[in-house]
Amino acid sequence: MAVPVSTDAAPVRTVSARHFVRLKLRVMGNNFRGQGWRIAMFIGGVFLGLWFAASGFFLFALPGLTGDGQYAVLVAAAGGGLLVLGWLLLPLVFFGVDETLDPARFALLPLPRRTLVTGLFAAALVSVPVLAVLIASFGLVLTAWSLGGWSAGLVAVVGVIAGLLLCVAASRAVTSAFATMLRSRRVRDLAAVLLAVTAALLGPLQVFGLAALREADWTRLTGVATVIGWTPFGAPWTAGIDVAQGRVWAAPVKLLITVVALGALLAWWSRSLESAMVGAASAGKAPVQRGVTGGAIAQLFPRVAGWARRDRFGALVAREARYWWRDARRRANLITIAVVGIFVPVMINLGGAGFVAGDGPDSTTSAANSSPVLVTISMLFVGVVAAVTLANQFGFDGSAYAVNVVAGVPGRVELGARMTAFSLYVLPMLAFVAVVLSIVLGRPGWIGLTIGGLVATYGAGLAVNSLVSVLGAYSLPETSNPFAMNSGAGMAKGLLTLLAMLASAVAAVPMVVAAALLGDAWLWLALPVGAAYGLGAALLGAYLAGDVLDRRQPELLATVTPRR
Repeated sequence: MAVPVSTDAAPVRTVSARHFVRLKLRVMGNNFRGQGWRIAMFIGGVFLGLWFAASGFFLFALPGLTGDGQYAVLVAAAGGGLLVLGWLLLPLVFFGVDETLDPARFALLPLPRRTLVTGLFAAALVSVPVLAVLIASFGLVLTAWSLGGWSAGLVAVVGVIAGLLLCVAASRAVTSAFATMLRSRRVRDLAAVLLAVTAALLGPLQVFGLAALREADWTRLTGVATVIGWTPFGAPWTAGIDVAQGRVWAAPVKLLITVVALGALLAWWSRSLESAMVGAASAGKAPVQRGVTGGAIAQLFPRVAGWARRDRFGALVAREARYWWRDARRRANLITIAVVGIFVPVMINLGGAGFVAGDGPDSTTSAANSSPVLVTISMLFVGVVAAVTLANQFGFDGSAYAVNVVAGVPGRVELGARMTAFSLYVLPMLAFVAVVLSIVLGRPGWIGLTIGGLVATYGAGLAVNSLVSVLGAYSLPETSNPFAMNSGAGMAKGLLTLLAMLASAVAAVPMVVAAALLGDAWLWLALPVGAAYGLGAALLGAYLAGDVLDRRQPELLATVTPRR
């Protein structure tokens, strides 16, 4: 008997970018449901974005509003280049990227790579930062239109949109590539060096830029801006200005440069994204351990924590120490500390002093003008940034924190162990920064001053951030990308980080006051006083925040558990 075949089968729908956008909006709406603090953070982010957009629009539109096109290329190339550079570096070292749609969730779906990349890219464009940058950069359209008419304005519109797409693609490609690299311990050191070198390039650029501004050599700055305008950093933003100034032939060439750069970034993101989804970056074969003694329990303690007691405190220290070394998200924060620890003191002491004194960017003059107060301030900033990594330390655990809740780990023991494990990696880095800075300044006798200032600030920061981590924790997405953030969490991270840094800096102000009042005597007292101050502050913070943690363990677990 013949089986009837139905001809009313539902048509197969082709997945397009709009489906990803709708999915992101729905997920964002579900994440905001019943989460008043997330709604408040989102509203705060909208107002902050609007302020940035209005300020940027005015700066970009200034040459057009004044009718003076002499510095239009300078404004477009410098401002646009800083936008691209910001989208490259800020997600790595501060805010992260919004991955409301985690790419790993699509790994088992039969989606072509092109569809997945296109959809995720379209979803990434739906955000407050993108809207703010779009509004701000439309000031270039006003400038081009005022200087060259409607044709220059239309080219500027195309350039601004292309530049915005370039910013988002660069951010996604770089964070995805570093996420893949950081999961492989064999290339961990290479990733750290690349990130450090990239961030360190800001130092010479800042020195050159400040020196040029102080000397008011606008001709040289305009020449540099012209060169930047022929790179992907400035090409899309200066295309409309070129048309307005009669260089019509340059506009299509610059837009072509932008398109090629955009295609290369999307191709790079596609390759790293696929590797992240299928787990291509593996750690390789497990190393064969030889000569291991002490039994199975001893093997659970990493070498850096081998000294720890074999009790509850020691077990927590060993676990945290192992996680800080192996977890890609935590390892990315350690890289940030290393970058800031090298970059900030050098810029403040070798660049800032010279500019304040009016001696230019000469390193010898700047080092001679450096003072104990200035060095202490630079150490304060480094110590604050190092400690602020723990502002959301429970968010790293996520639902795994339930083990500690069920085991009834006391809050003071929990926080003390976390501080100790984190310090095993951070304190050697801080000591290295202190010694190197003293040698670079030609003041080896200031080693005690730099180490004392760092330890005091770091200890005060541990105390403040321990309390912040209990009261202001937020969940992190379950993804292999260490720079990913949930919707709304990027603004939460930024505001909590700024609040924690401000409170830590205030707690460390006595070190700056002592450096200003005690003079040469402080060079000898800074190390013992700073060590005692930092240790006492950390112990007091663990004591006070531990009591709060004992009362809020269930609420904290619910807060840091990712919502599906």
